[in-house]
This record gives sequence, structure tokens and C-alpha cells, in this order.
Amino acid sequence: MWYTIRMDIYYFVVFACFAFGLGCCVASFLNVCIWRLPREESVAWPPSHCPNCNARIRWYQNIPVLSWLALRGRCANCHQPISARYLVVELLGGVLFLVAYFQWAAGFFLRMPPPLGLHPLACVWAVPACWLVFSGLILGSFIDLDHFYLPDRVTIGGMLLGVPISFGVPEFQGETQRLTALYWSLGGLAAGFLGLWALSWLATKAFKKEAMGFGDVKLLGAIGAFFGPVAVLFTVVVSSFVGALVGGVLILRGKAKLGGLTAVPYGPFLALGVLVWMFWGPRIVNWYLHLHAFTR
Repeated sequence: MWYTIRMDIYYFVVFACFAFGLGCCVASFLNVCIWRLPREESVAWPPSHCPNCNARIRWYQNIPVLSWLALRGRCANCHQPISARYLVVELLGGVLFLVAYFQWAAGFFLRMPPPLGLHPLACVWAVPACWLVFSGLILGSFIDLDHFYLPDRVTIGGMLLGVPISFGVPEFQGETQRLTALYWSLGGLAAGFLGLWALSWLATKAFKKEAMGFGDVKLLGAIGAFFGPVAVLFTVVVSSFVGALVGGVLILRGKAKLGGLTAVPYGPFLALGVLVWMFWGPRIVNWYLHLHAFTR
């Protein structure tokens, strides 16, 4: 018995380390994509190099997280600073991949019941599907922060992949039947795309200026395809609330004017909203519905 428990813990730790390491490696590649895709450069060639001196980065200088720390955030050749964002993106990828493993698959090794009613084997597909979603959100958010647009690889790609993935992992839609999950996925795609498009159109008419990019509309369509119409509404509410808080901070710091229309990328707020949904959304919605029923 003790041997079995020790082996369970061993595999739990091994796969946790694998999840974190894989997340850091994927995010390291995403750093390349974040820099090159907006500049229409190949992500495969030339190999990684310093943007200041163009010196090629050796493999031992390109180990996620560790190399940045070992080099103290500077290029080994020209000694110019390397943005801390590279480190932040790699750590973010590692942490998100690890949290997804903890939430959906760790119980498999610790002999705990799977979350959200998942069949144990469904976790095998749910975790990599979540990793795919995280990768797209990281890529889109950081490109949006720098260039105020969301790449079609993230938005349209998410709409195309969300439907079959929801069919394969119906628990993403809160269902156990694949056909029902497919209906919810298509409904979420329509609700996210058409709903935010209508909101964008109304806001543009009200402010007489483009208030929201079409990439945001497509991103919300992708969110709906993966997680359904309830997730769309939840994401809009959370992202709007956080966006209002950020806008208030900008006003207090004098970087925006009350009543004015300051350009702020909305993609990162949508990404944050869907992350909250993935980890806590259904529980928050159930808590709110029970609270509302109790207060009536």
C-alpha cells in the first residue's frame, strides 16, 4: 500500500514538472511568434537571434526561464538588456499549463474524483485542449498589447477548432453527450460573434469612432465555440468590469480623460475573462444563481 502511494505521488510530481516545463517551452516559442508574426517574418528561419546585434542565440542560451536568469536579462554578445517580458511570458505559460494539470488531471494520479464530472480518460484530452487555448490566448493578448490587433491564427483558428474540440470533450460545454455539446458550441460561436459585433456596432455609433476591433469579435466567437454561450456572457461581464477598473486607474493617473475614448486593447481583457471562466466560471455562476434564489 505504501509503495502504491509513493508511486502515485512520484507520477504526480513527474507530470507536474513536465506540465510546467512544457508550458515554459511553448511560451518560449510564442515569444518568437509575438515578435515575428506582426512583422510578417518566418517563425522558423532565421534561428533565434538578438534583435539588437543579430548575434545567433545558442541552444544553451535559449533555455526557457533559466537562460534569462543566468544572463541576468542581457544579451551574451552585446550585453544589451533583454526585455523582462520574455521571462514573464515563459513563466505565464508554465504556470497556466501547470494549473490546468492540477485542475483537470492531477486527481488521476492521487486517486481523487475528476472535476466537472469528467470521465478519467476525458482528462487525457481536456488538458492538452486547455493548453492549446492558453497558447492562443497568450499569443493573441501580447500581440494585441503591442500592435492593437488579434491575429487570425488565434481568432479564426479558435472558431474552427473550438467546435470539434467541444465535440471531443463535451465537458467543456458542461455536457456529457457529444451531440448536445456540439449544439452548444455552435450556439456559443454564433452568440459570441454576433453578440459582440452588435455591441461593437452600437458603441461605434454612440462614440462616432471605432470602439472595438473586429478581432475582438472573432475572439469572442472562438470563446463561444470552445465553452458555449454562458461562457460568452460571463467573459463579457468580467472583461468589461476589469476594463472599467483599468480605465479608472488610467483616468486617476492622467493617462485618459473622463468621457473620452482612449485606445486600449480589449483582447487581453477577454483573455482574462475566459481564464476566469475556465477555472472558476461555472462555480461562480452557480453561486450567483443560488444567491439570487435565496434573496428572492
